[in-house]
Amino acid sequence: MLGPKQEAQGALFYEFSIDDHVPHDHLLRSIDRFVDLSDIRQHLSVFYSHTGRPSIDPELLIRMLLVGYCLGIRSERRLCEEVHLNLAYRWFCRLDLSDSVPDHSTFSKNRHGRFRDSDLLRHLFETTVARCIADGLVSGQRFAADASLIEADANKQNSTPKEDWDISKIDPADAPRAVREYLDVLDDAAFGAASEVDPKFTSHSDPSSQWTAARKGPAFFAYSTNYLIDTDHAVIVDVEATRSIRQAEVGSVCTMLDRVKDKFDLDPERIIADTAYGSGPMLGWLVDHDIAPISP
Repeated sequence: MLGPKQEAQGALFYEFSIDDHVPHDHLLRSIDRFVDLSDIRQHLSVFYSHTGRPSIDPELLIRMLLVGYCLGIRSERRLCEEVHLNLAYRWFCRLDLSDSVPDHSTFSKNRHGRFRDSDLLRHLFETTVARCIADGLVSGQRFAADASLIEADANKQNSTPKEDWDISKIDPADAPRAVREYLDVLDDAAFGAASEVDPKFTSHSDPSSQWTAARKGPAFFAYSTNYLIDTDHAVIVDVEATRSIRQAEVGSVCTMLDRVKDKFDLDPERIIADTAYGSGPMLGWLVDHDIAPISP
């Protein structure tokens, strides 16, 4: 028998549990078991005013950012739309059906403000690594190191060749944020001081990025994310961003090894890396620190 036509009707009361509608094998359920954000409010407390209107819960913003990172949602505007519509995302972010989602501009203000000034993302990363160590997933005996290229949001049309680039003409007071950050890292071994060689092109919108053809194709502006990995369970124990040049990438390994030693008392017996990491000053540094290099 033909059923009746379905028409949406309002109701005074609903009994609805978001948890019942999130599959048990959903990726976010697996992640949620290991996410501990209990101390971020204390970590950020000095970056909030004691007067004025209540702010958006920083744990909500971090959970939304995790959704974006894990599900490949790069646009903050789209992320807010997806969290508003998707029940699994709402469940992970601890939002009920009637709870509103923050405006996308809130992410930019916090990511470039409180989160960056407080080094919150580094704090969360190290908290996760500490949990992996406590659960026996990291032995700290055998490490691997490598770098990945991350394309910068910059293009050649908005750049200057090295023969026309004059940093002395930049006024920090009138410069945009990305340019001010570039000026701040001119003496940093991972950026300005990594090499005396001027890049072929310098981006106006993101001068810290490096013009590179490392992928053996058309050149582009990029950064390098350098990883230090414990090989027992492929756990990333540290990460360092640099310009996409070999000197900066190799130097970042020393930085990461020193940092995990100070932070977690991890002192590897050997480190695995490709040919570029096994020659010159890097090789001597490893020998001085009693770390056996395994490199072609």
